[in-house]
Order: sequence, then C-alpha cells, then structure tokens
Amino acid sequence: MRILVKAPAKINLALDVLHKRTDGYHEVKMVMTTIDLADRVELELLDTDQIKISSHNRFVPDDNRNLAYQAAVLIKNKYKISKGVSISITKSIPVAAGLAGGSSDAAATLRGLNTLWNLGLSLDELAQIGAEIGSDVSFCVYGGTALATGRGEIIQPIDPPPHCWVVLAKPSIGVSTADVYGQLNLSSIKHPDVDQMVDAIRNQDYQGICKEMGNVLEEVTLKNYPEVAQIKEQMKRFGADAVLMSGSGPTVFGLIQHDSRMQRVYNGLRGFCDQVFAVRLVGERNHLD
Repeated sequence: MRILVKAPAKINLALDVLHKRTDGYHEVKMVMTTIDLADRVELELLDTDQIKISSHNRFVPDDNRNLAYQAAVLIKNKYKISKGVSISITKSIPVAAGLAGGSSDAAATLRGLNTLWNLGLSLDELAQIGAEIGSDVSFCVYGGTALATGRGEIIQPIDPPPHCWVVLAKPSIGVSTADVYGQLNLSSIKHPDVDQMVDAIRNQDYQGICKEMGNVLEEVTLKNYPEVAQIKEQMKRFGADAVLMSGSGPTVFGLIQHDSRMQRVYNGLRGFCDQVFAVRLVGERNHLD
C-alpha cells in the first residue's frame, strides 16, 4: 500500500515574540498561512519493522535528524506498530528557509501514517503528537490559516485571507533559528499588532493585511545578513504590495494582487536570486481522508 501526501509551505503574515519562558522556549504570537508551494511525501507500507527515509535533495538528512523520520518513530512507538514504512520526500520547498518545510514533511508523515496504519486519529490528536517534534508541526498538521500562540503549538484557526499572489525569494544562505532567537533583544523590539492582522483577515481586508504585516525576527536577520535586506528592498522597488521575511528567514515574500505586477516582481527578482517562486495563497485547512 502506498500513499502520497502534500506538504505545503507556510509563511508568517505576523510574528511577535512576547518573552522567554522558563522552559527555554520563547512565547510567540503569530499568524501563519499555507501557500501553494509543497513537498510531496510518499509513504509505502513495509512488512519489515523498520523506518526508511530517502530524498533526492542532498541537504535533507536520511536519519534521525529528519523531522519526518522523528514523526514516524514517535507515532510508531506510541501506538506499538510492528510494521514499517518507507518515506520518500520530493522537495520543492527550499531547505532552512523559514517556510517550515521540514515541519510540513513531518506533519504530512503523521497524516499519512494515520491512514496507512489505520490509527483513526483526529487532526487534534495528530497536532498534539506533532507538538512533541517541533513548534511548527502542529500548525502544519492543520494547514490553513491560524493564530499560533504558546511556543507555536496552540492553534486557533481563522478564515483564509483573500486570494492573492505570493512571490518568494530565498538567497543562497542558511539561517539558524536558534541563533536568531538567541540574539533577539526583547526590550527594544517593535511589536506588530497581531490582533489587528487577525481582524483584517476576518474582514477580508487586503489593504489591512498588507498594513499589519510584521516580523520581530527581521531585526536580527536583516542586520546579520545584508543580502536579505537587499532582497526586501528590491521586492518593494519592483512593486509588491507588502513585503516581509518569513519566520527566522532568509526567505522574503511579497503579496501582490494583480497578475501583471506579479510577473514584474518575479522577473525582476530572478536577477538577484536563484530560488524565486510565484505561488498562490492556499489558506484552507487540511482534511483527513
């Protein structure tokens, strides 16, 4: 038996960090939404009691560092499954890009194994398991658009934003999320109004969404990586309606309503970046098969 699951990328329309918690994590408040840029996770049932993982992308580990592998081990042990699985990941989402590619692969693995191993778990139960793997995995189990709080694992779904284009550009650098959080000066950051972003989405107010976009982690990443700041400026110059870095970076995205302007932004950025994508907002929740 073989199952294919899409693992869409996410962007942060608003990302705020409130304080550092006693458990070492940061308390966050953010709005995330899925986009039409996705990895493909193929799961094949094995009679032998083992977990195999493979990907043609040389930056994707094929051992216990891989979040999809961790997801399979966790759910296998939790429900005492004696059969195995072969997991093949076809990457479209750039690696270490601030787009939750690894977390989405793990979430897709949980959803797929729920079917493959006939576990009968709900999305809520899968999201709870996902929270043990990483902060973004719970959101990726649900997909869609949501307000995420806690360390990112408390998910409150909201309506999808109005349809528009998303142009993404990732420079050829990697950024450590832990390093970015470690350098964040919580006493001096300018906090975005996440509640206003939620209201703008609920009201389908595209201009309001553009106005309220903000990410406190930009302060660190843009200072350490001038090329990210340069891409952000170029994207604005080419005519994106609003521009923001996603997650801890280094990917920058712009929202654009009109096809002709999207094409201009996309073509202009290809002169600056190898990895440029023009995709649609998805913003709608996953459903169990």
